[in-house]
Amino acid sequence: MKTRITELLGIRHPIIQGGMHFVGYAELAAAVSNAGGLGIITGLTQKTPDKLAAEIERCKGLTDKPFGVNLTFLPMMDAPDYPGLVQAVIEGGVKIVETAGNNPAEYLPALKDAGIKVIHKCTAVRHALKAQKIGCDAASVDGFECGGHPGEDDIPNMILLPRAADELEIPFVASGGMADGRSLVAALALGADGMNMGTRFLATREAPVHDNVKQAIVAASERDTRLIMKPIRNTERVLRNPSVDRVLDIERDRGSDLHFDDIASEVVGVYPRVMLEGQADSGPWSCGMVAGLINDIPTCQELIDRIMTEADGIIRERLANAL
Repeated sequence: MKTRITELLGIRHPIIQGGMHFVGYAELAAAVSNAGGLGIITGLTQKTPDKLAAEIERCKGLTDKPFGVNLTFLPMMDAPDYPGLVQAVIEGGVKIVETAGNNPAEYLPALKDAGIKVIHKCTAVRHALKAQKIGCDAASVDGFECGGHPGEDDIPNMILLPRAADELEIPFVASGGMADGRSLVAALALGADGMNMGTRFLATREAPVHDNVKQAIVAASERDTRLIMKPIRNTERVLRNPSVDRVLDIERDRGSDLHFDDIASEVVGVYPRVMLEGQADSGPWSCGMVAGLINDIPTCQELIDRIMTEADGIIRERLANAL
């Protein structure tokens, strides 16, 4: 399949694996890239430039296909060494970066001078337009359905994607609710140039997380996610568990007096326990509503092949026959 995003990134299929904390390691990124998509290493999971450089080299040993690095710019008191992480990406020869969080303008000149294509994750059309204006090469447009941080506008992809198509000149991919060939064809029909999947790639054989996490996704329905931290405008969509219920109880009890410190004990430092140790109920962790469409744990090759076969069939048969 040929779209603006496959041409821009030099990949076979218009499918991107989004950056995920304690998930986007070299083995998953390489598996996605080897299957014809674009795999992504999560930069902040590596914590230091030296560790990120080593993970990039490890990925290069597992694939000769394009892969990218996610750099999420967050407002922190003790911020990561962002200049060092950017330099590790450049020196590692990575040619694609997925940025997220705060405006990446400060780091764009160095990335662009190195010939790196930048895809910025956006939860609103106005953010995507800003990304386009500052020189990003593409956008990942995240609808309200997505796992993780869907922004504060609560706009689902059936509205958000056509709006983005109306306004943007740069290519963009759909993120949130993407799981199969139907998702890909729908994203293309709504104006996107491909799709970004997070939760679906979390439930694959190569995802380097505990099987308890994968089984929790398979067991979940589309009704089993919750939104936490909305009162402090840091909304996160997570899979419901006892810890999530406690957070929601605290939010209800505190009302407009809620502060992050009130829920910090439930949300800080969760990901190693969940993803690596398999304590899936020990805290909130990002998961999209798309869990309702996930019923198995295939390899990345099996998943992408299945998506592309299904998409091809829908386009050539069902849609063509409707004309």
